[in-house]
Amino acid sequence: MAAQIKTTDTQTTTIALRRPGQDSTRNAIILGIGLLIALAAPYVLYPVFVMKVLCFALFACAFNLLIGFAGLLSFGHAAFFGGAAYITAHSAKVWGLGPEVSILLGMGFSALLGLAFGALAIRRQGIYFAMITLALSQMVFFMALQLKFTGGEDGIQAVPRGHLFGVIDLNNSLSMYYFVLAVFLVGFAVVWRAVHSPFGQVLKAIRENEPRAVSLGYRTERYKLLAFVLSASLAGLAGGTKALVFQLASLTDVTWQMSGEVVLMTLLGGMGTLLGPVVGAAIVVTLESYLAATSMPVPVVIGAIFVVCVLVFRRGIVGELQARFGRR
Repeated sequence: MAAQIKTTDTQTTTIALRRPGQDSTRNAIILGIGLLIALAAPYVLYPVFVMKVLCFALFACAFNLLIGFAGLLSFGHAAFFGGAAYITAHSAKVWGLGPEVSILLGMGFSALLGLAFGALAIRRQGIYFAMITLALSQMVFFMALQLKFTGGEDGIQAVPRGHLFGVIDLNNSLSMYYFVLAVFLVGFAVVWRAVHSPFGQVLKAIRENEPRAVSLGYRTERYKLLAFVLSASLAGLAGGTKALVFQLASLTDVTWQMSGEVVLMTLLGGMGTLLGPVVGAAIVVTLESYLAATSMPVPVVIGAIFVVCVLVFRRGIVGELQARFGRR
């Protein structure tokens, strides 16, 4: 569809107008293709590898909800990811609870931790907010190192996957994969619904101009706190699921490097886009898995690729593609 607009100098400019259902149709097609690929993935690729991609993709989506739509940069999201991993692993191995209950307990722990962290951190903005979240996350790391139930440097190993609802044996790779896929789809649906709701629109307004949002009568601190708790909960969902996939919860899950890694995934794929964190997580996990079998230094190579992508794709891979197709 096209329309002609006459400018002040009597020249006529033709611009393209999108049909109302064009975007929704395109998004439905993309999601449908992605779902078909996800359903067929375990028959083509190593199932554990794809499950790792899905767990980190959900982690990146949770982080993107905070930085991409609320404009809050957190350097402490590993506390929620790793904290939920420890609680889930302990619940499944020591208490003998089912996988669904264990993951929910880990998610609940992350939500409470996010509420405590958020109540302190949202009082500041910018780099001060980021440093507070980093400091609080380091406290969780040292607690995980010292407490007995976490296993210290050894972590919690040999975590049983158990039976989903007492029926489905998750020790079967395909069953475990489709369970992880279902968890990812639920988490992604929550993010999508939050972004496309009035709550999400207020978050975008806060990101763009918080003083103006305050002048319009919005209590921005409440919205930011709710976004922080929701992001922490979804990060915990990803961490708890990851603990069952690898049957392990370790210090690696709560280090500051894990917080930096999720930042890298989000920026590489496209901050503020829904599919960007998924693409970024897939690229980073694939590079880590491939480079681990070589003599090349993994952090250096990934860092170099990130620098190149930032210089070439400033909006991230998905963000740049959306911008170019949008102009067309």
